[in-house]
Amino acid sequence: MDRSLAGGGSVAAGSGRDPAGAATTDGAAIDAAIATAQALQAAVSSIVRGKDGEVRMALAALLSGGHLLVEDIPGTGKTLLAKTLAAALGGRFRRVQCTPDLLPADITGTSVYRPGRDEWEFRPGPVFANVVLLDEVNRASPRTQSALLEPMEEHQVSVDGEARPLPDPFFCIATQNPVGQSGTFPLPESQLDRFAMAISLGWPDRTAERDILQGHGGVDRLDDVVAVTSPDGLRAAVAAVRTVHVAPMLLEYVLDLVTASRAHPDVLTGVSPRATLGLLHAAQAHAILLARPFATPDDVQAVAIGALGHRLLAVGGGDAASGARLVASLLREVAVPDP
Repeated sequence: MDRSLAGGGSVAAGSGRDPAGAATTDGAAIDAAIATAQALQAAVSSIVRGKDGEVRMALAALLSGGHLLVEDIPGTGKTLLAKTLAAALGGRFRRVQCTPDLLPADITGTSVYRPGRDEWEFRPGPVFANVVLLDEVNRASPRTQSALLEPMEEHQVSVDGEARPLPDPFFCIATQNPVGQSGTFPLPESQLDRFAMAISLGWPDRTAERDILQGHGGVDRLDDVVAVTSPDGLRAAVAAVRTVHVAPMLLEYVLDLVTASRAHPDVLTGVSPRATLGLLHAAQAHAILLARPFATPDDVQAVAIGALGHRLLAVGGGDAASGARLVASLLREVAVPDP
C-alpha cells in the first residue's frame, strides 16, 4: 500500500515533485538529504547488525529533529546504537552515565567563582553538545530527569537566570532499562512526550549474532565508524525533511489517528499536539529514508508505534508493550484514505 494520496504513480528520487506533478521543494536539498540518510543507514547498520528496521526508526527520530529513547534489557546493544549514531554524525559528542546520585548541574553545568578575576564563570555541562547520550536515564532521580525538560524542548539551558542556547543541531539519545528493574525511576509523562521516537532492539537473530561473534559488527568494530555527515549537513537534512510533500488527505489521516487516541476507551490520556507534529515529521523523515520526496500512509503507519506508543497511557496502567498494542489497534480501526 505505497500510495501518495496525490494522484497515484511513482516519482524519481530527488525530483522534487509529487506524483501529481506539482513542485514541492528544492530537488537538490532533497537529494542531499536522501544521500545523508542512506549514508547514515549504511554506517550504523554495519555495526548494529540485523536491526535495519530499528536503525531506520532511530534515524527517523534524528532526521525529524526530535530525540530518541531506546528501551530494552541490558546487553542488547542500546549503548552501541547510540555511540554508533554519534560517531557517524560527527560534531561534538558527550556521554552521561546516569546514576541515582547524579545532580542536575552535572548535566546542565554550573557557575564557578574565579577569585583572581572576581567573577563567576559558567562551565557548560555535557548537554552542550551536538549529540548527547544519556545512558540508563531512568536510573537518574526525578529531580535530575527534570533538568532535561528544557534542553529537549527549547534547546536551551537556564542557569543563574540566564538562558544559554545549545548547539544546533542538538540530538539527545537516551537508553533505559525496563521499568521495575532494581534502581530505576519511571520517566514522567512530560519527559516521555519529549522523545520523538521510542524503540526496542530485542535479541539479534542467529545470523546477526554469528556476524558479531566473527567480528563483523558490534563493539569491536565501533572504532571503524567514520563520520558520514557534519552538524551543518545534518541541519540541512532536517530542514529538507520538513519540506517533504504531505497531501491534504494524508494530513487528515494523521489527525484522525491522534483524535482516535483521545477517544479510545482503553486510553487514559491521548497523545498531545506535540505528538501529532512529531508523528508527521517522523513520517516525512521515513519517506526520505526510502528515497521519496513525498509521504504516504505507509510512512505514517511505519513510524506510528515508535512515535506514539510511549506517549499513550492505558487505563489501569501498563508498560511500553501496552502502548504499542494500543497504537496497533488504532491503525486497524482508523480508515486509510484512498488516493
